[in-house]
Amino acid sequence: MVNFGLFVRFTLKDGASADFDALVRETTAAIKDKEPRTLIYACHKVEGAPNERIFYELYEDHAAFEEHERQPHTRHFLSERTKFVLKAEVDRMSPYAGKYPVEAQK
Repeated sequence: MVNFGLFVRFTLKDGASADFDALVRETTAAIKDKEPRTLIYACHKVEGAPNERIFYELYEDHAAFEEHERQPHTRHFLSERTKFVLKAEVDRMSPYAGKYPVEAQK
């Protein structure tokens, strides 16, 4: 069962959205390919707020999150995002009820 997640809201600098989105696409490709214990890594644009991005992340457990944080592609994202991000707000979550993908319910 999933027991760790993140909800992240990024406020981007004016004019930075295309470059930030390209960095996100590059990073998510590596996450899909190399992180089986990262169950959901979903990135969203916010309607009516062109400089806002929301990330919803679910990990098999806290160790899977720590493994994600050590990956070269994640380290690259964390260092490069500072060029594009004005503010990041992070909520750490412990899911307790809901509907999750089948692979997340193991």
